[in-house]
Amino acid sequence: MDATIQIFLMRLGGHRPKVPSASVRIRASEAAAGIGGRLIGPDVEFDGASFDSRTTKPGQLFVPIIAERDGHEFIGAARERGALVHLTSEPDPYRRDGTAIEVADTALALLALAGWARRRLDAGVVGVTGSVGKTSTKDLMAAACSAGRRTRANERSFNNDQGLPVTILDAPDDTEVLIVEMGMRGFGHISRLCEVARPDIGVVTVVGEAHTELVGGIDGVATAKGELIEALPRSGTAVLNADDARVAAMAARTGAEVLTFGVTGDVRVSDVVLDDSALAQFRVDTPWGSGQVRLAVPGLHMVTNAAAAIAVAGVVGVELSAAIDALSTARVSGMRMEVCTAADGATLINDAYNANPTSMRAALEALAAMRAERRIAVVGLMGEIADPGPAHRRIADDAAALGIEVIVVGTDLYGVEPTDDVRAVIGRLGPDVAVLVKASRSAGLERVVAQLLGD
Repeated sequence: MDATIQIFLMRLGGHRPKVPSASVRIRASEAAAGIGGRLIGPDVEFDGASFDSRTTKPGQLFVPIIAERDGHEFIGAARERGALVHLTSEPDPYRRDGTAIEVADTALALLALAGWARRRLDAGVVGVTGSVGKTSTKDLMAAACSAGRRTRANERSFNNDQGLPVTILDAPDDTEVLIVEMGMRGFGHISRLCEVARPDIGVVTVVGEAHTELVGGIDGVATAKGELIEALPRSGTAVLNADDARVAAMAARTGAEVLTFGVTGDVRVSDVVLDDSALAQFRVDTPWGSGQVRLAVPGLHMVTNAAAAIAVAGVVGVELSAAIDALSTARVSGMRMEVCTAADGATLINDAYNANPTSMRAALEALAAMRAERRIAVVGLMGEIADPGPAHRRIADDAAALGIEVIVVGTDLYGVEPTDDVRAVIGRLGPDVAVLVKASRSAGLERVVAQLLGD
């Protein structure tokens, strides 16, 4: 692994980027030429990009995406929020005033523009994928790498054809490590993202029962996720979960260096202990030394995520002690094992961002480890599963085996009568009660969290 680290550090360079400031300003005429677009209006410089007019920042490029609604309708709103430039594939009625780059397809142009920007970016890129743990691993990885390298990572779960390009375009010029999460919506999707991001390091967390209906089952998931590993250059590094047989087998799909993590990995975890808040402490042994780690995010599954973060931090040259210190205070994105306390003292675990059978079991195990006299799981639909009925019923059985009460919202797949009034079914809450709220994003169970918190 020493040679791999040296190669990566050579890419980061003993030199510094040509532009010493953290600016990411791009001249509109250069961007237009880079993607074969036509510049309309004055030539200006923009700083980053946005595809949502509600969150557009002053100085950015606005990219109108045509989906359920035509994003061109929001060019005016984006301009009012300070966008200096926008892409357009429509005639003048949508263009309004100012500077535009005319293209045939705004979504494809965004990908092309990010690919053009990636070639200008003097940074090593880390791609992260997996059925579960992508975002949490990305967050922990960003914390660990930031302890020794100028690091940027995608916001929240910006991991698709819009989120990944925007992450690249928003990266400052002095970025040394850029971490991009990669979601999967079918075969070839991750390959397309890799063509844009050109990752040097590829991380696969877990292959599980998520999006199985899109790729014909769990083996199809492994094939699709492995596209990240196939895209790595020979000078790159594949960082793979040694405890997941489907992930470990991806080593055969690359000519890059392979570094594994897990109970049996090159970055090896042992002596794992959960405290009464389900926070993990463990020992880690790596090619760069050993240490004791304590996490600030609950759940046994976070140990594996942290091991991946330590592995990547080691590859990019961050000292192990610094990475461990950073992980001791690192947090993950909202609605992912987010622990809060209700006014009456009850512990609430807001894990309502997404769910599949693998992540659901992990969350239930974390709930079971928490100190409480009564443990309740408020659950909803797990979407995009090839065989949903048995999968949901197995989760209900797992909860019962762990001594957890199950309250269901919005579906009868668990074999439990659903309710529209969770608060009434739970009854008394207090400091001796712990409640997990989890479902796929479409279920919108954050409303239940708000109700239980009294918001």
